[in-house]
Amino acid sequence: MAKSINTRVDLTVDGTWFRGIASYGKIMIGDKAFEFYNERNVEDYVQIPWKEVTYVVADVHFNGRYIPRFEIRTKSNGKFIFAARDPKKVLRAIRKYVPADHMRKALGLWQQLKQRFTRKKIKVK
Repeated sequence: MAKSINTRVDLTVDGTWFRGIASYGKIMIGDKAFEFYNERNVEDYVQIPWKEVTYVVADVHFNGRYIPRFEIRTKSNGKFIFAARDPKKVLRAIRKYVPADHMRKALGLWQQLKQRFTRKKIKVK
């Protein structure tokens, strides 16, 4: 079993880690890191120190009434997608350790389509 990095835990909620196959367990937010532990398999866990987090991107629907998942982007290990029982509490707890300018809303469907079909004009000098 993995040993926690955190010395103090702010929040613990049920959550899901999406990585091909969904892994169910507990999300733990503490003073040193964001941690996820699987309920059934103790070898299945992830610990993301706050120093490694670059952005936290949340899918926001209906003006913030529904947040199905959020993504933690790191400097070296890519991105991790999670869902939580109470995502607003989780994002508020993360906000203590990640600066506000690094917390983002994901692009909506129309914004993604517009981004794909519009071309950036290249200036030739």
